[in-house]
Amino acid sequence: MAVLNEEQTMLRDMAREWADNESPVTAFRNMRNAAPAEGYDSAAWSEIGQMGWGGIVVPEAYGGSDFGYLSLGLVVEQLGRNLAASPLASVGPAATAIAMGSSDAAKNDWLGKIATGDAVATLAIDEGPVHDPATIATAVADGKLSGTKEFVAEGDSADLFVVAAADGLYLVAGDEGVTRHSRTMADARSHAQIVFDHAPATRLGGTDLTQKIVDRATAVLAAEMLGMAEQAFAVTNDYLKTRVQFGQPLSTFQALQHRMAKQFTELELMRSVVEAALEAIDAGRSDIDQAVSLAKAVGGETLKLVSREMVQLHGGIGMTDEYDAGLYLKRAAVLEAMWGNAAYHRERFARLNDY
Repeated sequence: MAVLNEEQTMLRDMAREWADNESPVTAFRNMRNAAPAEGYDSAAWSEIGQMGWGGIVVPEAYGGSDFGYLSLGLVVEQLGRNLAASPLASVGPAATAIAMGSSDAAKNDWLGKIATGDAVATLAIDEGPVHDPATIATAVADGKLSGTKEFVAEGDSADLFVVAAADGLYLVAGDEGVTRHSRTMADARSHAQIVFDHAPATRLGGTDLTQKIVDRATAVLAAEMLGMAEQAFAVTNDYLKTRVQFGQPLSTFQALQHRMAKQFTELELMRSVVEAALEAIDAGRSDIDQAVSLAKAVGGETLKLVSREMVQLHGGIGMTDEYDAGLYLKRAAVLEAMWGNAAYHRERFARLNDY
């Protein structure tokens, strides 16, 4: 496990308290039922902006706190515990793309707004149902970008898109030359097809920057998955302790104890690799790509295990909407596919190590 400093501990505890009090799973249910166009509660996002979480990875010179990716991961993990619908996991990597990019104008125009939550930025990378950065067809000519991006998280309302083209990464405002087509997904969150038709674009960097940003987005996503897995396990464990069958709590049955023990050990491994990936980013290590792929592969498999066990060990009621088990299962299925599933990252990890 990562050793947290005082500021990180305070940030994690603050995020946990806010998520439990202001954004529990019931808040997600209310958002889902209200179905706002943004795909999240704009009032809750405004609070997040006021707390400065949108600027965790934004440099101090542009109004952020520059706390790093481990700190961002700690916050996203706590939000993930309660399925809090927030664009934070998309905003952080998009802000980093601008900060690492070559456009000073983009930094001056956008980073301050992102840090305060006044602007939502997201990544528009993939062009098909399967993550494959090697097949990007989006192109730029005379400063105008054209192409189609599928399943863009927060794409329904984002003010700004960080877009992957064949020759690198570009910044596109969400107005001129941008058409959005909302996609209904199992997790009831914002996912949209974005069509860029000669949209004015600002170049941020080459394909090397694209991969760096995708790795950061993947690591933050793994942190959300960690929070979900931890909470799914905790809810299931509490249920087994209170549900009585054949005159005794389900937790006394050895077969169920073995299943929970397996989940616990997998969760410990997941936390280790996810925090290691976030620390690798903050340290600027040369093996960030390997650490991220390991985190996503282990995280995807672990969350799948824990979310499915959550449904199964709740029995028939686990299949009903009244209980939260199905909500975790649905979100888990979407997150597993984002930025490459476990099979993709196992293959990538092997390739990076010349296996």
